[in-house]
Amino acid sequence: MSSKAEQIRKLNDTFRQSFMGGQIMITNGTDRLSPTAKLELFDAIKGYDAFTEDNDPYGEHDFGSLNFQGDRYFWKIDCYDNDMLYHSPDPANPKLTMRVLTIMMAEEY
Repeated sequence: MSSKAEQIRKLNDTFRQSFMGGQIMITNGTDRLSPTAKLELFDAIKGYDAFTEDNDPYGEHDFGSLNFQGDRYFWKIDCYDNDMLYHSPDPANPKLTMRVLTIMMAEEY
């Protein structure tokens, strides 16, 4: 694995595990959960570690799916430039990147 992919993975993991250093977006389906259920889902995403060659082919830890309260949820980290207009010119450089973690019910995809 390249050192660039390792740096992206480290930054993605740090963001996902702390929900700090970027923006968190949730879809309407996720927002309909009770406040307690949302916190439980967020904790499950923070602790997610089911990365495989199939769901993480580039080793960047930018996507996951999990079952929660009988429903399937996806989470995805996208890397934008600091103006949030385009993809980041270098996702391995936190000074050039705004990370956005989107959480959605699979049926909303």
